[in-house]
Amino acid sequence: MYESRDKPLLHPSHFRLRIIQHIGYAMLLLGATLFVGALGHRVFSEHNWHDSLMSAAFVIGGIGNYAIPETYAGKIFSVIYGFFVSMVVMATVALLLAPIAHRIIHKFHLDEDDD
Repeated sequence: MYESRDKPLLHPSHFRLRIIQHIGYAMLLLGATLFVGALGHRVFSEHNWHDSLMSAAFVIGGIGNYAIPETYAGKIFSVIYGFFVSMVVMATVALLLAPIAHRIIHKFHLDEDDD
């Protein structure tokens, strides 16, 4: 997916496309996480759809549940979903920073080869 050490630095227009592609992947990941959260809150907490979607969005945003689950299954789901979302947030940050970090490291390796 990325260019190797012996390849030249990616052209800025192609780099912008790579950034846009990674933003798209991050949005898909967050959208799937939002869907799983809304579905889980709907099934396990027995909330209506808009409260379930709001709770899932609030958890992803770091605020917490919008509506506290009253069922045992809903509380267990909320705990598991909270841990899952923390992993997804870390993966999303890594997904967004990967092309930038790769470009910086690749530039350093090109500078070493010039010496």
